[in-house]
Amino acid sequence: MPAFDYALAFARNLGWLTEAEQQILRHKRIAIAGMGGVGGSHLLTLTRLGVGRFHIADFDVFEPANFNRQAGAFLSTLGRPKVEVLREMALDINPELEIRTFPKGVARDNLSEFFTGVDLYVDGLDFFAFKARRMVFAHCAEQGIPAITAAPLGMGTALLNFLPGSMSFEEYFQLEGQSEDEQILRFLLGLSPRMLQSGYLVDPAFVDLQNHRGPSTPMACELCAGLAATEALKILLNRGPVKAAPWGLQFDAYRGRLVTTWRPGGNRNPLQKLALAIARRQFMTVKKC
Repeated sequence: MPAFDYALAFARNLGWLTEAEQQILRHKRIAIAGMGGVGGSHLLTLTRLGVGRFHIADFDVFEPANFNRQAGAFLSTLGRPKVEVLREMALDINPELEIRTFPKGVARDNLSEFFTGVDLYVDGLDFFAFKARRMVFAHCAEQGIPAITAAPLGMGTALLNFLPGSMSFEEYFQLEGQSEDEQILRFLLGLSPRMLQSGYLVDPAFVDLQNHRGPSTPMACELCAGLAATEALKILLNRGPVKAAPWGLQFDAYRGRLVTTWRPGGNRNPLQKLALAIARRQFMTVKKC
């Protein structure tokens, strides 16, 4: 097997990156919690960008229901821990990676260790993992670590950046003290105030928010990875404008639409309050049926 050459492996990034910038990325450390639909794609995309150090966390194993969208899901990986599979895949791209796994996921007792030396956090947690997500984003805010979340919605993605000195995750989403049903609605509408994905859902029967199930597409996960990696590049290299919450971005490939959103006050914004009130009526009606 030929020897690995970092400069040659990532030479095609040059032109969009300078050689000096590529070397900066080589020494940056990114933490990703969740190696499923979006997390695995985040890791592989950022590895191909030339980022050289990672902390990755996930307690789950691959199963057949992951095949439609998860980068590490194959017949050969069924039943295997996601962090192990994705670590192997990333090292197969760049064997010089410094990559540390957290096979029990990210929790209160390993939170500090998970974020030690980290330059950026990229969210890959399951949509419904509100307790873990709130904990992780609160830690990032306390430690001044930039954090990105890009959610797969329909056949598109919605992105929010939470940067040091800017609005925090909790200030934007207002999840504290809310029921799980309310957290679901606040997270969904906070991510996508324009709800571009809602117009082409062909069978609502496959949406079961109470049981944490919903339809997903591979296109959405790949779009998440591309958008998040672009924001990561700008943040890590301090290059180009990066808008933080309450600014957001949603791109829907199916509808061919890109919108920039601005919700001062986050879910306290009057437009958000109206949207949440409408969603509650629709949500509760579906729940009772």
